[in-house]
Amino acid sequence: MATQLKMSMKLTQSLRMTPQLQQAIKLLQLSRLELENEVRKELIENPVLEESMDQADLEPGKSEERTNQSEEASMAGEFDKLAGMDQDPRKQEEFDWDNYMESNYKSTTGSMGGGEEVINYENIISSEQTLSDHLTWQMNMSGFDEEETYLGSILISYIEDDGYIKVPLEEIAESEDISLSDLEETLPLIQVFDPPGVGARDLKECLLIQAKYLEEDTHDLVHIINNHLKDLEKKNYRAIAKEMNLELEDVIELCKIILSMEPKPGRAFVTSDTNYITPDVYVYKVGDEYMVSLNEDGLPKLRISNLYKNLLNEEKDRVSKGEDGKKEDQAQKYIQEKLKSAVWLIKSIHQRQRTIYKVTESIVKHQTDFFDKGPGYIKPMILRDVANDIGMHESTVSRVTTNKYVNTPQGIFELKYFFNSGISKTDGDSLASESVKLKIKDLIGAEDPKKPLSDQKIVELLKKDDIKIARRTVAKYRDMLKILPSSKRKKYF
Repeated sequence: MATQLKMSMKLTQSLRMTPQLQQAIKLLQLSRLELENEVRKELIENPVLEESMDQADLEPGKSEERTNQSEEASMAGEFDKLAGMDQDPRKQEEFDWDNYMESNYKSTTGSMGGGEEVINYENIISSEQTLSDHLTWQMNMSGFDEEETYLGSILISYIEDDGYIKVPLEEIAESEDISLSDLEETLPLIQVFDPPGVGARDLKECLLIQAKYLEEDTHDLVHIINNHLKDLEKKNYRAIAKEMNLELEDVIELCKIILSMEPKPGRAFVTSDTNYITPDVYVYKVGDEYMVSLNEDGLPKLRISNLYKNLLNEEKDRVSKGEDGKKEDQAQKYIQEKLKSAVWLIKSIHQRQRTIYKVTESIVKHQTDFFDKGPGYIKPMILRDVANDIGMHESTVSRVTTNKYVNTPQGIFELKYFFNSGISKTDGDSLASESVKLKIKDLIGAEDPKKPLSDQKIVELLKKDDIKIARRTVAKYRDMLKILPSSKRKKYF
């Protein structure tokens, strides 16, 4: 059979994402801090971009007018309108070093009779002592010989932030090429250090070390630690009393001692850095209405460098005259590519901010009761509700609400917080799942610690408020709230 070659035409439709569109989507889903880092990175890599510091760029009306003009104009027109004041480095003021030194270092001549300089202590950053530093200091004060100090240093290096040695001693010995017996002999010397329980290899050993430190290592207490940690976790004191043939009150007293111990001895030395949330948008109440305002503080205000605008115009003139056309054409092409990238970045950031504004405005419209009365009055709302309201796709709304925060009269919330499913009520209405979670939390918060509410009892109490919900849903919401089941919430003392 002969093979024939044929030519045919086929019309198809496909979606292809340009690099510019990919960048716009990427910027849309970045958090505020990530956006600032991305913009700083672009400022370094793209010489056409520069940060605007003049007063005109700080005025919202003029900034909006300039952005609208850039969208309507051609690329050359965008270049002219986005360009600002001349930023020639030769025209910038010199840094006032004398004023800087005077502000941070003050001479004490005359007041103290000497010429020393007193450091401004507000400029000094303090450092907290780590667990490793604390243990090393104790080892140096304990009179260890050279070999013990060497072995102790190795063991301390394997102690993690919670105070435990989680790597088996056999692996440490093999990795460090030292004797296992030497490590086993040195470990008890480290385990007597402060905080009590440090250097333990598991919870049981940690509690036994602390029992010895507290001089409470009686036969019964050691027996509970060795054999009944699971019952202790479940607060099953009756099972412990039955197995040990002791009175329930005696077992409870022993368990009080164990529960007073620290399961993570290194916790006190863990530095807890405070992570502050900077809202992307604010919602204010003005009269009877809520106003939405974008937070532009901290975001670099970008513009096109006036220097490169002049260079591009000069290159165009030279090329038109035929002077070194090839060389200048390459420079012109490079500047034009960077210009397109810069203009698209500015457009993408503007589009991102405008989308956040629209989404927040729609949320305020749907959740007026929340802003007036608090989280207990939040309404069921899904992404489609906002997407249909602002004329955007649900995926766009999902991206713009991730890691974006709004400052409201009720506090700071992530935009995703306002999207939740509905729970049916017996009267036909629906209640937001977040409101149900708050009701469950309030019920458990008001319960009798000695008779905690079971999940089924919570279902019955919610039913009295016309809330129809299954027991497994209550258990799921309780887990999301990080609340223990009733058996573990029960208190005997």
